[in-house]
Amino acid sequence: MKLFDVYPLFDITPVKAEGCYVWDENGKKYLDLYGGHAVISIGHSHPAYVEKISSQLSDIGFYSNSVQNPLQKELAEKLGKQSDCEDYQLFLCNSGAEANENALKLASFITGKKKIISYKKGFHGRTSAAVAITDNPKIIAPVNETENAVILPLNDIEATEEVLKQGDVAAVIVEGIQGIGGINIPDTDFLNKLRQLTEKYVAVLILDEIQSGYGRSGKFFAYQHTGIKPDIITMAKGMGNGFPVGGVLIQPEIEPWFGMLGTTFGGNHLACAAAIAVLDVMKDESLVENAEKVGNYLMEKLADLDADFEIRGEGLMIGLEFKQPIAEIRKKLLFDYGIFTGVSGQHIIRLLPPLSLTTEQADTFLKAFAEVLSSFAE
Repeated sequence: MKLFDVYPLFDITPVKAEGCYVWDENGKKYLDLYGGHAVISIGHSHPAYVEKISSQLSDIGFYSNSVQNPLQKELAEKLGKQSDCEDYQLFLCNSGAEANENALKLASFITGKKKIISYKKGFHGRTSAAVAITDNPKIIAPVNETENAVILPLNDIEATEEVLKQGDVAAVIVEGIQGIGGINIPDTDFLNKLRQLTEKYVAVLILDEIQSGYGRSGKFFAYQHTGIKPDIITMAKGMGNGFPVGGVLIQPEIEPWFGMLGTTFGGNHLACAAAIAVLDVMKDESLVENAEKVGNYLMEKLADLDADFEIRGEGLMIGLEFKQPIAEIRKKLLFDYGIFTGVSGQHIIRLLPPLSLTTEQADTFLKAFAEVLSSFAE
């Protein structure tokens, strides 16, 4: 039987991982600045994480939401405190796409409206409603096509208001920082005005923090670099450090009725154990603060390099946009220097390392990157 839709970005087979490193089947060590697509938040195989999941599995790994699960309450309390969102309600699911599906469904339910505004270069998932509002026609099947999806230029508040004025918009969804789109950051003024307009025209403001959340930007959620308060926040990726976990935070004025949202596997015992371990390590090791410190360090040093590329980002979510294709740069970094990096399109390198990245590890990358750039400039 052939595997469907497996197209590895890296021609490497990792067999072991620890902290910010992975090893291939030949024992070669690599510095991981890709983080499994921003999923690895606290580092690979963190001992506290391994212990928490192993211990939970020896007790009970799964039962459905037809029984009480005290781990869900513990997770909600810790997440509320660490994210400064204690007044929100938490719905647990399994992935980012599922989180966005439920957020969009909830917004439509409570407003009685159908249309969703999203933004160009945005990515919200590959499932039905989420893919319809994603700016990538190649992955939108005919069954997903809908006139309810309105995709506008990012930071264009005038265009947004023109659509909101029509009175049929259920929600506006925007990423805290666009990830797959190339590390594009919404303007602070745009987000503040967007908050005002969604209130004025009775639409739900959804912040998609699936990639930009969980400390990656140097704040728990990227929108917290501004002063806004969204109606709904979606999250996944770094939430479980590799274990499939997703969540939807819902502001208290929204009151879902029983059965409006549901899930079989969401919030199961193992998922909660993984998510609790992540929060505990993030707190104990001050990883949000570390992401800000090391991220700023990286961007400052990158700006000093004598090379023609644009730097965008917050914390440890960094994009480097070149005028020329970057495939050979990434290839040389990987095979000659043992450094994983991410990509967006053909011209953008993305750095999405574990939040535990040290300045010494950042220096390893910076030295290698400078040498690679120099070799191509010769």
